[in-house]
Amino acid sequence: MFDRLEDLLIRMEEILSELQEPDVANDQKRFRKLMKEQNDLSPIVESYKEYKECKQTIEDSLQMLEEESDEEMRELAKEELNDSKARGEELEKELKILLLPKDPNDDKNVIVEIRAGAGGDEAALFAAEIYRMYLHYAESKRWKVELVECEEIGIGGMKNVTFMINGSGAYSVMKYESGVHRVQRVPETESGGRIHTSTITVAVIPEAEEVDVQIDEKDIRIDVMRASGNGGQCVNTTDSAVRLTHYPTGIVIYSQTEKSQLQNKEKAFALLRAKLYDIECQKQHDAEAEARKSQIGTGDRSEKIRTYNFPQGRVTDHRIGLTLYKLDKIMNGDIQEIIDACIAADQALRLSGLENEE
Repeated sequence: MFDRLEDLLIRMEEILSELQEPDVANDQKRFRKLMKEQNDLSPIVESYKEYKECKQTIEDSLQMLEEESDEEMRELAKEELNDSKARGEELEKELKILLLPKDPNDDKNVIVEIRAGAGGDEAALFAAEIYRMYLHYAESKRWKVELVECEEIGIGGMKNVTFMINGSGAYSVMKYESGVHRVQRVPETESGGRIHTSTITVAVIPEAEEVDVQIDEKDIRIDVMRASGNGGQCVNTTDSAVRLTHYPTGIVIYSQTEKSQLQNKEKAFALLRAKLYDIECQKQHDAEAEARKSQIGTGDRSEKIRTYNFPQGRVTDHRIGLTLYKLDKIMNGDIQEIIDACIAADQALRLSGLENEE
């Protein structure tokens, strides 16, 4: 591990030296690449430098304890030694986490699909609530949300909704939301007061650039039509809705949220690229099935990941055994504690996997 850290330290010095070269600013592609690499390495390099300082302080303190006879100075050396040892252990753990292989999609924007499952209208109502939960969360992160497609029902629910989240590191956070979300409560439509269980599915897909996925125009059929629906937020009244049909996969994308046909077309193609990219990622995941078992957030989307129990005011994440009694805050977008716990559990599993390999 430390040989690798030394190499990264050298690489950081090389990057800083290259960025000083006068011709780099004229080559924007090279400049952006170097800046991204610098940003990626900075947390590792800074932690490693602090770790080395701790190690040096430990050596100096031990030497002082051997040579110093003054009791007050010896006490100071002991205190400094203990502090540096404790901080050094913390930094070593941090460095192990920072050196874990990074998901290449982590920095990407995401496309989120929410679909009502079992439970009829109640599932559609819950889908709309989860959609609003993510809107509030994105707002707290200062991310931009764009609606791509939705199918509403008359009582305020959504059979399905697809939206894009544009924000730095959106996928690294939102990927832990993929799976089946279950709600337990007395539906507004239930007169007998019985608790019902309904489900929705959430799929979080990394946005794909054109360089990630090549789409042959011959494989696509583009239809333009008037938007349809019950007049809710997803519908406009011009002939601007776009439907894409991808012949090789049978994927059909429908975009109708913008008034401009061009904007709807762009959104539809972005969603198609993401879906095709996701198919390739899933194939790769299936090929690395054993590795996937030791990770949270990249597994099977049919997995039940979370239960929202309204009578008891609790939310339980089944993957990590976390239960929180703050349902109202969570439904209002306060999901960071759950996500942080998922990230910590994921890192612990991956570290354990690496240690077992060693």
